[in-house]
Amino acid sequence: MLSILIPVYESDVNELVETLHRQCLTTGVNFEIVCFDDGSGDSIRQINRAVSALDRVRYEELPQNIGRSAIRNALANAARYDYLLFMDNDSRVVREDFIRRYLDHLAPDQLLCGGRCYSPTPPQEPDLYLHWLYGTNREQIPAAIRRQHPWHGFMTNNFVVPKALFQSIRFEESILEYGHEDTLFGRELGLRRIPVIHIDNPLEHIGLESNNTFLKKAAVAVRNLHRLSCEYPDLDTRLLRVFKAVKRLRLAGFLLYVLHDFQGILLASLRSRRPLLYALDAYKLGLLLWEDKLVNRQ
Repeated sequence: MLSILIPVYESDVNELVETLHRQCLTTGVNFEIVCFDDGSGDSIRQINRAVSALDRVRYEELPQNIGRSAIRNALANAARYDYLLFMDNDSRVVREDFIRRYLDHLAPDQLLCGGRCYSPTPPQEPDLYLHWLYGTNREQIPAAIRRQHPWHGFMTNNFVVPKALFQSIRFEESILEYGHEDTLFGRELGLRRIPVIHIDNPLEHIGLESNNTFLKKAAVAVRNLHRLSCEYPDLDTRLLRVFKAVKRLRLAGFLLYVLHDFQGILLASLRSRRPLLYALDAYKLGLLLWEDKLVNRQ
């Protein structure tokens, strides 16, 4: 019936696996939980090996990191059951009926998205606040709003898909850098008009990252987004829509000059105790304009 698939990288998944295991036993569903470690250090692997003691839990360690797309495809290949529940390893189950809610909506021709949430309380560490602010304002979206554009903003952190359906699409393994493999997956779902059913069944994202790590990943994701947009011109994200409008209005050169000049101020704002998400938007737009200029020079 249900294969729960968790790609693991440098996160302790014991609490997550134990909670899922308990809920599955309560529902009586035929299930397995499969965890593949994608090149973590020895210390975290030592901690996570404990989950293999649980019945119907498989824990395996890959010799080297193969990337976010390839690890998810490998988990799908290893799955025994007809429905796949993918989730990120830095998640926390916040509903006692999390598994039951998914089971009640299963269908062979549709994908289910449960969503993402964040702690209602800001982190005590100021260095984690930017990630929390972004998550609570841009990623924590109620199902009623997500349903308005079912394929847009697809996230890999918490979704159920029939195995046969997933294997007909899969994640693009040529994407080796961080970012937007989920955007490309959502695009493919939309092109095929595959029903994506959004429900309020979120997992809490507990893996908040420091300002420097968050901003570094954002820069990598922007670079990846530009490459993908060149390969797939119909790719649609909020940032790409602004970028295309700027180019259409022939403002790219001017805005690139302005945003490059103000980059230090934008970064200082984003690292402050009261960051502004508009500063993050402007920073990303500047990076995308710069990447476009570099590519067009070649």
